[in-house]
Order: sequence, then C-alpha cells, then structure tokens
Amino acid sequence: MIKMSAIIRFGIIGGGWRAAFYLRIAAALPQFFEVTRMLVRDSEKGRAITEQWGVRTVQSMADFLHEPDYAFAVVSVSRTACPDYLAALADADVPVLSETPPAEDLTSLTALWERVGPRARIQVAEQYLFQPMHAARLAVVRSGRLGAVSHVQVSAAHAYHGMSLIRHLLGVGFEEAAIRGERFVGPLTKGPDRSGPPQAEGIADSVQELATLRFDDGRSAVFDFAKEQYFSWIRGNRVLVRGERGEIVNNDVRWLPDYRTPVELGMKRVDTGHDGNLEGYYHAGVTLGAEWLYRNPFAPGRLSDDEIAIAACLVRMGEYAADGTSFYSLAEAAQDHYLSLMMTKAIDSGEAVRTTVQPWGQR
Repeated sequence: MIKMSAIIRFGIIGGGWRAAFYLRIAAALPQFFEVTRMLVRDSEKGRAITEQWGVRTVQSMADFLHEPDYAFAVVSVSRTACPDYLAALADADVPVLSETPPAEDLTSLTALWERVGPRARIQVAEQYLFQPMHAARLAVVRSGRLGAVSHVQVSAAHAYHGMSLIRHLLGVGFEEAAIRGERFVGPLTKGPDRSGPPQAEGIADSVQELATLRFDDGRSAVFDFAKEQYFSWIRGNRVLVRGERGEIVNNDVRWLPDYRTPVELGMKRVDTGHDGNLEGYYHAGVTLGAEWLYRNPFAPGRLSDDEIAIAACLVRMGEYAADGTSFYSLAEAAQDHYLSLMMTKAIDSGEAVRTTVQPWGQR
C-alpha cells in the first residue's frame, strides 16, 4: 500500500477524453489525489466539467498559473499543441506530467528537446509499464529468473506504448536498430469503441501493423498490433519474453533454476468480489505460485488497469515534483515515439529503416 503524508494536488490542461481519466481517478481516490483547477479553452465545456466534477476551470494560461494551488500540471492536449504548453510551463518553472506523445513528429520532437532539453521539469505519463500484468512481467524479468533477455514480442499496445514495453522488457535504452515492417488489412466484426458498445451488426477493415526490430547488440523484438485490440471483444493481446534461462508466454512463466530442474507456473490475477467473496470488487494483485509479483497500491479503489497505471504515474510525479526523482523522462518518451515514427516509415516504404542516436539519447 502507498502511504503518503499529504494529498497530491495537481492541475490539468485540457478537457478531452484522456483528461477524464485523471478526473475519475481523483474522484475514486480522494485520499490520494485532488484536481485543483483545469485550463479548458472552451468555456461551455469548462462549465460542464465544473458541474460534473466540482473542479474549477479557467480559460487562460495566465489564470492557470496565477497563485498555483497544485504541485504539478498534467498536460493532456493534442500532440500538436503539447510542445507549446510544455515550453510555457517550463518557462514558469512548473513541473509537468505530459500525456503521450509529447510532440507530433521527429521535427517537433527535436525542436521541443532543443527548446527545453533536460533542464525542464518534465515527466511523461507512459503508463503501460505500471499496468498490473505488465508490471508483473517486468518483475519476473528483473528477478533474473529468465537470465539475460534477448527477444520479446509485444502485441498489447500501439505505436510508442508498444515501443515502451519492448524497450523495458529488453532492457534497451537509446541503442540503434534496424526496423522492417508490413501492414495487413482484414475484415473484423465491429465492436466497442470510445463511445461504447456497437449499435448494430457491421464489418469493417482492421489494420494490423507488424514490425521487427534488430538492435546492434543482438537483441530483437517483434511489434504486432491492430487498434481494435483496445476495445474488441474478440481480439486479444499477446506478450512473449525470451531469456537464456526461461520465457514468459502471456501469463505463463517457464524457467530453469538449475540445468536439470524445469519450473512452470502461471501468473494469476487476483481480483476480489467474485462468487462468495465479500471484500468488495477491486484488483488485489498478481501472484506467481506463493509470491506476489505485483500488489495494487490503490486497493480497494475500483479502477481499471489503465487507471491504476495512471494513478501510479501521478504518485511518482508527486515524488518527482518534491525531490526530482525521475520515473519516465522526456528523453525516454521521445525515444519511444521516435522508434514508432521510424517503424511507420519502414511499414510505409516497405524497406529497412536504420535508427540513429537522437539528441535526447546523447551522453
């Protein structure tokens, strides 16, 4: 469980679909978080947010920055608008938690880095590492059970999110790589989307992107994703992690504690409130045999896995604002997006693309 001496108070710039996650989290966990104000340019939308969530909204950056009652600001706007907000907050010396990605393309990423660089107090809400099952897989990798990890296959998140998982499961930083890719299109029965369940039977094209990454030190990865996996009832996620002493296949772990002793265990998700359990409905954690790989620090809050992960980012951001302990830097997020952009280039061109070390990766 997380023990905090004070509630983490933060402001939000933006009032869209993603900003609502932060509002829901704060409402579900008032003992942890409070949204003190929001910058929402549309005054009508701002009034609706205030009525629904009880959060003060302002329409200008000057009002947002005036006598701040927050420890940091969450920037949840379009990727085209994000760099200007990040720079303005950096100039005002306000710590920032940026949504992903922090800029639209490589030119914008480079310009943002040149504008604020490592001096700005910016972290990025790359939350996938903190989702319970991914956090459990990372715990297995970091335990050493698998030995040195040389290959991963990730079909669990799009673009930069997928690259983040690949880099951290492999232990890759800013190394150069060769990327090849293809795109496939096939029919899929329409399912839920951001607005909710489907309203009628229908078939639409599903676009699947597949790419291979070969890093110069021999480590490799496969990225495989179709956006419908986020909502579809019939398209699942897949993760494979291979090391010299074992592997993870989705939720199954196999390893050799010594060369004659194979061990196989399943990662078990523990949720309360099922059947006759009367603890309430919440996610408790993930076990491997008798070991807790992951415990939900926000139990018994009723949050989705993605909300749990965003809440974890908020806690770490509170620590960063207080003492400067980085948990996901602008440099890391820029690298995720850069790899994603290069992957798209490889897919579009049908040719191998070579990455190079970018300004944020230089020592």
